[in-house]
Amino acid sequence: MPGSALAPPGPHPAFPEHAPRKALPAVLLAVVVTGMALSAWHAHDPMTWLLETVWVLVGLPLVVLGRRRFPLTSLLYCLLAAHALVLAVGGHYTYAQVPLGDWVRDTFGLDRNPYDRFGHLMQGFVPAVLVRELLSRTSPLRGSRWLAPLTVCACLAFSALFEMFEWAAAVIGGHGADAFLATQGDVWDTQWDMFCALIGATVSVLVLSRVHDRQLDALAPERTSGA
Repeated sequence: MPGSALAPPGPHPAFPEHAPRKALPAVLLAVVVTGMALSAWHAHDPMTWLLETVWVLVGLPLVVLGRRRFPLTSLLYCLLAAHALVLAVGGHYTYAQVPLGDWVRDTFGLDRNPYDRFGHLMQGFVPAVLVRELLSRTSPLRGSRWLAPLTVCACLAFSALFEMFEWAAAVIGGHGADAFLATQGDVWDTQWDMFCALIGATVSVLVLSRVHDRQLDALAPERTSGA
């Protein structure tokens, strides 16, 4: 009934329902830039910091520049920001010396600082949503039974590529690359890293696919309207 006091109020014209979502990328950008600045400040080893955070230094401008032509889902923006902060912390301390990892090691009686393992779990967990979003929006795979396995395979391939990157750093840098490698004496570190990325990608696909699909559906009308 028009004008009824019982009728639910509509969205305020100055604050549309999608305004918080539109503001999210700017807020996350500020958080990531601040985190990167703090990470670079008195970093344990500047070269290790650069090697660990180069993905943020390259990826952040791409996300910002593509914001209007190819806006991402809120889920992906949040995950990318979280991953950037994980990389920033690892770059600042080096993965083998992150204080939180030392606390976990000492508390649970582990034989190594586990922050590196956590970093590689994130290396699968976050890129899985990125790959899934790109494939869903730029290929015929949306809704296909092949989307999930191909997403996990792409993440595992990226993890293997990253291990080759570490191998090249070790060959070029010798013992100077030890902080970047963070093997902590484990001869199976490379295999563990890829396995952690595999687990992270698999869990991400299993847990986040429904939420991700809803956000992809909600994003489609906005892109069509040119918002």
